[in-house]
Amino acid sequence: MTTEQKREQVKILSSILEENKTIYLADLGGMNAEDTSALRRICFESGVQIQIVKNTLLRKAMEAVEDKDFEALYGELKGNTSLMVCETANLPAKTIKEFLKKNKASEKPLFKGAWVDASTYVGVDQLDILASLKSKEELIGDIIGLLQSPAKNVISALQSGGNTLSGLVKTLSERAE
Repeated sequence: MTTEQKREQVKILSSILEENKTIYLADLGGMNAEDTSALRRICFESGVQIQIVKNTLLRKAMEAVEDKDFEALYGELKGNTSLMVCETANLPAKTIKEFLKKNKASEKPLFKGAWVDASTYVGVDQLDILASLKSKEELIGDIIGLLQSPAKNVISALQSGGNTLSGLVKTLSERAE
């Protein structure tokens, strides 16, 4: 790769890092072609972009991005590194977990680290935490559900109270006769 090609690759990686707020690093080293293809298919179907990158070029791209601090991830830039980006914060983690669940014999892809909304997660033990994060859409749905539940309770209480009250009035009117 020529120096000019390296500069161009750093610019491309820098723009990817600037544009995305969910960035994962994974190690795919040692995976056979069939497993790699299956992982890429799962990523494509779920909307996760994945690409293998050179560690030195990725580090230079990370250093070039001014408004994000990727310093905690520099130590993870060893060996084979794949860059995974997505709009939804928990989707790459769920994708990795899903792949590992289907391929129990495989230990790869190995989660290295992630940068999600200005928070850094480093180490394999952080994968479960990231997978359990709720997406923006899930949080909005939960909030709407919480806001609707008191109104539903009031409406159902008023409806059942009306039935009870009318039943009580009817019983009392029949007794009076």
